[in-house]
Amino acid sequence: MPDTGPVRSLDAKYYIDPKIYELEKAGLLAQTWQFACHASELRNVGDYYTFDLAGESLFSIRGRDGVIRTFYNVCQHRAHQLVEGQGTTRVVVCPYHAWTYELTGHLRAGPNTNAIEGFDKSKICLTEVRTEEFLGFVFVNLDTEAKPMDDWFPNVRSELESFVPNWADLAPLEWVEIPENCNWKVSVENYSECYHCQLNHPTFSTGVIKPETYDIQPQGYCLRHTTESNALDQMSYDINSGFDNNEKYSSWFLWPMFSFQVYPGNLLNTYHWRAVDADHVVVWRGWYSVGGNDNETVRKMALQDRATTVEEDIRLVESVQKGLKSRGYVPGPLVVDPKCGVNSEHSILHLQRWMREAVAN
Repeated sequence: MPDTGPVRSLDAKYYIDPKIYELEKAGLLAQTWQFACHASELRNVGDYYTFDLAGESLFSIRGRDGVIRTFYNVCQHRAHQLVEGQGTTRVVVCPYHAWTYELTGHLRAGPNTNAIEGFDKSKICLTEVRTEEFLGFVFVNLDTEAKPMDDWFPNVRSELESFVPNWADLAPLEWVEIPENCNWKVSVENYSECYHCQLNHPTFSTGVIKPETYDIQPQGYCLRHTTESNALDQMSYDINSGFDNNEKYSSWFLWPMFSFQVYPGNLLNTYHWRAVDADHVVVWRGWYSVGGNDNETVRKMALQDRATTVEEDIRLVESVQKGLKSRGYVPGPLVVDPKCGVNSEHSILHLQRWMREAVAN
């Protein structure tokens, strides 16, 4: 007889077994859309930005045609890495033997290559990676056959535009780096439910949102968070932006490791999870303002968030990671309320299904 009882949470092995993480690195992280950088960091022709993904070094660079492209950070001659960090260049020159590439990735020249019989430089090009600009954010996917982001995350682009109509004017004001001693999935799960909010996040639950209105629904491979903001006279900051949706909070978690979040007052901020190993993740909190210029409200919210919600979540996720390693832990049932709402874990049901599928093959 099939088991018709409640759905239970994932086995602990999904969070603590290094073999599971290696499977994710080889499969999931190499076959999903991942955040690279903000387009404002590649404002001018030749601006480049390097980053790591699924064990690979990559770099994004803006071409003379204005297009941002991403390449594996490896010379096609004898495999030396091409660039480090971020900067600006007219052409990409390998530090090893000075093979030189155009900003499109095509080989321009190499010392003494004319001596090679039958050499055809037109056949040599850096290996390109699927790249999309998504409302000012650069995402990449190592899967050359991956569907576009709008297929993965339906309606997210238009919804975000309605919450952040000035997105094209925004640039990073600050990044906050948050190391957590837990598996990345523990941190993502904690972000993806508000069942714990009223008990553990008093500032967020009284000074930002109205928790009884909180709900999370799947939208393709997106989990869409919606809620009303708290009463205006109880808000912890001035939310009057003059834009539509001024009095709403919303969040769009893009599976598997990125989330756009808009606080009341149309304040854009983001989460980006960067898995380190099975037991460690770094969360990058991004805060944005017009032109990246100093903004008192954004600074205040970044400080408030770091001192309250972030610190509270660090304690929660690190305790969970310890508990997952206990021989006394037996995965309990998820609280899946047919009516959904703040005290339901239906979002975790979807999330854990994606997690299980990611390592099923």
